Amino acid sequence: MEGPPALPPPAPGTWPSGESPTHVLLCNTSYMTTLEEKNTELRAWLAGRLPADWFTGPPEVAADREELTVVGTLASPELTGSTHGAERAAAEAGRITQFREDTRDARIRIARELEHRTGRKVAWGAQCGDSRKLFTTLSVPVMTRLRQNERRVLDTLVESGVARSRSDALAWCVKLVGQHSDEWLTELREALNGVQQVRDRGPGATSDSAAPPSPTA
Repeated sequence: MEGPPALPPPAPGTWPSGESPTHVLLCNTSYMTTLEEKNTELRAWLAGRLPADWFTGPPEVAADREELTVVGTLASPELTGSTHGAERAAAEAGRITQFREDTRDARIRIARELEHRTGRKVAWGAQCGDSRKLFTTLSVPVMTRLRQNERRVLDTLVESGVARSRSDALAWCVKLVGQHSDEWLTELREALNGVQQVRDRGPGATSDSAAPPSPTA
């Protein structure tokens, strides 16, 4: 399946005053690096704050500007005798439901602490065997501008019944890209981190050795 049409480059003079594509890339890189540093600190905080008997290991933490999603792996239920796939899936789903109910009050308290520390909403989820379930998550509107050929892509999805609206169609496209471009997106994030590291070593980086010599009398 072909991907969505590429966005045309901005016309000359359309960037805000004082900005350029390079300026915007560096600002985004700086933001993502700062966010990753905060997320690393957050994972360390969770390692000490979460009860030791909740998960079998450190939880998976996904974060963006608005929301933190914490997903932990639960111990698989012990089943006697030979079991079919459907029976195991039902047992795993039951274990996730039990965890959700038993830890509800504690998760609410921890979520409030996290919201106070980060200013972001907190969502929870659990993995048990091959079963994975996200609990209540945040849906955030995202504004964008699309040209006619790009709007026609969304309208085609709506008219064919794949999506209910343009907004739903855009969300469908984002999910499709995420499913088929995980490796590429990971490489892109790593490249952005590399750009920040190069900036830190470049001219203008603060260091004693880089300071100009003081004039002599």
